[in-house]
Amino acid sequence: MRYYILAGEASGDLHGANLIKALQKVDTSANIKCWGGDLMQDAGAHLVKHYKERAFMGFTEVLMNIRKIFKLISFCKKDIADFKPDVIVFIDNSGFNLRIAKWAKAQGYRTNYYISPQVWASRASRVKAIKRDIDNMFVILPFVKAFYKNMIMMLPLLGIH
Repeated sequence: MRYYILAGEASGDLHGANLIKALQKVDTSANIKCWGGDLMQDAGAHLVKHYKERAFMGFTEVLMNIRKIFKLISFCKKDIADFKPDVIVFIDNSGFNLRIAKWAKAQGYRTNYYISPQVWASRASRVKAIKRDIDNMFVILPFVKAFYKNMIMMLPLLGIH
């Protein structure tokens, strides 16, 4: 299968690398492209963009780099369309990833979120976007699963420990 994995920070790179290693064990012909970091690349994925290229924190920094961000979004959509993955997996970085997920879902791609964005801590409004644009949510913490059930999420919730 063809996998496209998007992680936007160091912790996502670590989780993505572990996911890539697990995928390769169950799918020996896995073809994986990623936006992540050195760990995901070392795990065997083709690194398209390093997370450091899009690490913008805070309102001012995002505003100062808005053109670059929109160019990265356009580039990502084109790269996904050219690669034609069977599955897209999003890890962290919900501001960027949920924009890509909305587009990807509309294009008919299977969308998965590995380790939910922290919508229970802030930005609960993103739950609607997750419900609309994500096919599967893979959670690692029991309270996250309970949170989504309380929000009446219609996603298959799978705990990965």
